[in-house]
Amino acid sequence: MKYVVSVNGESQEVTLDGGRAEADGASTAAHIIDLEGTPEKLVTIGDEVHRVVVRRGDARGRYNLSIDGHRYEVEALDERRHAIRELSGASAAPTGPAPLKAPMPGLVVRVSVVVGDTVTAGQGLVAIEAMKMENELRCVAGGRVKAVRAVVGQAVEKGAVLVEIE
Repeated sequence: MKYVVSVNGESQEVTLDGGRAEADGASTAAHIIDLEGTPEKLVTIGDEVHRVVVRRGDARGRYNLSIDGHRYEVEALDERRHAIRELSGASAAPTGPAPLKAPMPGLVVRVSVVVGDTVTAGQGLVAIEAMKMENELRCVAGGRVKAVRAVVGQAVEKGAVLVEIE
């Protein structure tokens, strides 16, 4: 499976296949063992073994890692979730109120806001089901809900405006 991994702001693609990891065209043996009851993992890459402390970050796919006394902020998203985030603008810096648009065709399964609600950047507004996966669409920048066009059970096309923010 392919992942887009960002470490301290620098991104690269990593492919995991069985007990192998490939990055920058180089492939090596890789293995992770969870140490039960702790946030620690033993990570083996080639002949090197590292004890890694893993703590979840502030968003899905984000982690704070401590490896050999060094701290790293890491985001690891599979290529599908990365593409959804890029299409939905979730990784873009907030630029002001913008309408929430469907990043792909799907079925609206949840609407979490009503007209007049005050919303903040990163807040979940609508969930759509696409390719048998539920995807929560989040607000890019804070504002007030001007209009809600999404209706639970409604099929939407890519680019359809779901929520208008002012």
